[in-house]
Amino acid sequence: MQHDYTARIAWTGNRGEGTRSYRGYDRTWQIATPGKPVVHCSNDPLLGGDPGLPNPEDLLLASLSGCHMLWYLHLASAAGIVVTDYVDDPLGVGESAPDGTGRFIRAVLRPTITVAAGTDLAVADGIHGRIHAHCFIARSVNFAVEYAATYTQT
Repeated sequence: MQHDYTARIAWTGNRGEGTRSYRGYDRTWQIATPGKPVVHCSNDPLLGGDPGLPNPEDLLLASLSGCHMLWYLHLASAAGIVVTDYVDDPLGVGESAPDGTGRFIRAVLRPTITVAAGTDLAVADGIHGRIHAHCFIARSVNFAVEYAATYTQT
């Protein structure tokens, strides 16, 4: 079955003269998805973007982490594991080539997961290894995705 996703990406950085000069325009843009709030974005600050706005790299890492989290919650629930809190501080590792091109070489998802007292933490941790088979985002990236979860029980 095919799934379609739509969004409108619109550049918002024209200062009046378009791209007449490299430093004459802003690297700002927005994501508009039907029926959802607009997300204001920019380029990576290393490339002249606004450091106060998300950039494509931020969004890719957040998408990867969010997809992993949602599948973790689903698979934990199906396994009878009660999760009461989940916070991730993922790390994306990129590299730049001498010609200025770049790419992600790996990501490390580092969730802190709170589970009910008495939870078998080996079972809870084993779920991470099964998620890659389900998550659209993880299945779509061409770099390694690692997991380093920590757990607390309440």
